Amino acid sequence: MESLDALIASLRRLPTIGPKTARRLALHLLQRDRDGADALATALTHALVELTPCERCRQLAASPLCDICSDDTRQQDQVCVVETLDDLYLIEQTGAFHGRYFVLNGHLSPLDGIGPEELGIPLLIQQVSTPQDVPLSEVLLALNPQVEGEATAQYLVDQLKPFGIKITRLAQGIPLGQELTKLDPTTLAMAVRGRTEQHDD
Repeated sequence: MESLDALIASLRRLPTIGPKTARRLALHLLQRDRDGADALATALTHALVELTPCERCRQLAASPLCDICSDDTRQQDQVCVVETLDDLYLIEQTGAFHGRYFVLNGHLSPLDGIGPEELGIPLLIQQVSTPQDVPLSEVLLALNPQVEGEATAQYLVDQLKPFGIKITRLAQGIPLGQELTKLDPTTLAMAVRGRTEQHDD
């Protein structure tokens, strides 16, 4: 059945979804929850039409600027750089950071063709180097402490240091190799509050 095979192939594009899980999900939606399948299709269609990357931070938004970037009560002079939108949500849940964000949507990976342009790094550098209503005073690098995240963080340090801006990292205490999504909110909040300034070696 061509339509079923297409649905299974589409579900397999999702992270952590293998062929067996994709087939099981497809059959469940078609055989046991057709209303849910219809609601899912409608919600996905609406999200694709209504949500686009924020012009400033690259997270999803229904307007040119997301709610955080357009919120005057936030500390707009502080920017927290994260790898994923999921990392942004996790840090927001801690209530420990009150600035705005910049979402890379990944990390540097030359072998996969992911370089600075794909991560939007030129846009971040532009925000640091170009005079704005609220000049940036700090860039917090909240990247995953894995090899790729560390390499991306070091690249950002090298690019941002010439502008004389304060660059901080999450405090030690996050185990090396541990993803932010695996941390409990208390540990993550302590790391955000105890961030340290990045210095050249």
